[in-house]
Amino acid sequence: MRIISWNINGIRAIVKKDFFESIEAMNPDILCLQETKAQDSEVEKALLPLKSYNHNYNSGTKKGYSGTAELSKTKPISFTNDMNFLEHDAEGRIQCAEYVDFYLVNVYVPNSGQQLDRLDYRKKWDIDFLHYLKELENTKPVIVCGDFNVAHKAIDLKNDKANYNKTAGYTQIEIDGMDNFINAGFVDSFRYFHPNDIAYTFWSYRFKARERNTGWRIDYFLVSSSLVDKIKSVEILPQYHGSDHCPISMEIIF
Repeated sequence: MRIISWNINGIRAIVKKDFFESIEAMNPDILCLQETKAQDSEVEKALLPLKSYNHNYNSGTKKGYSGTAELSKTKPISFTNDMNFLEHDAEGRIQCAEYVDFYLVNVYVPNSGQQLDRLDYRKKWDIDFLHYLKELENTKPVIVCGDFNVAHKAIDLKNDKANYNKTAGYTQIEIDGMDNFINAGFVDSFRYFHPNDIAYTFWSYRFKARERNTGWRIDYFLVSSSLVDKIKSVEILPQYHGSDHCPISMEIIF
């Protein structure tokens, strides 16, 4: 089974940029998209060419903001949106598909804001999201993928010292939040298989960041520890363009 996760930074923009050719080349069994920036009906229309997939969408109440979509060749046993925390469930950030052997959670974690004005909210989000994942894990193992909006370690961004505690995505509060996921038993699968690789998943559109590879690794597959032995590979795929993020891939055998 190949799972692809990709923050596409706007569904209506990316479908004009070889998106469908990229999906055909990657050939995922499950495709998780973040930051669709459109309402359900608009996402559905944009993704019409992907006819071999079951489609599920979760749009925020604010138009043109946030939003997730999950597409799968095998229909899930069940499917839910959001984590049932009222303060977190208006922005279309979470989807959960149940399969025979696992839950797959597609997530777009809130950004703490340019002025770190959402950092307190982000801290609360991380706590509540971890609680939500552990509740799922009581039933069966969990794979959670998406844009976590945090570089966990210094190796995960180009300019760690210049950004530490100054830039959203690399404050100690956000780092602590990721530590809590790991300490609770979730495995950062890319780092597990590539402990020393310098590889990024996000590059700002400014300052030719992608061309210069001045990036951040903020997109992850976190997995329940019981699933690690089933993973065949986890890869970052920078050859695919169309967004300020690149896709990430996991191959897992059940």
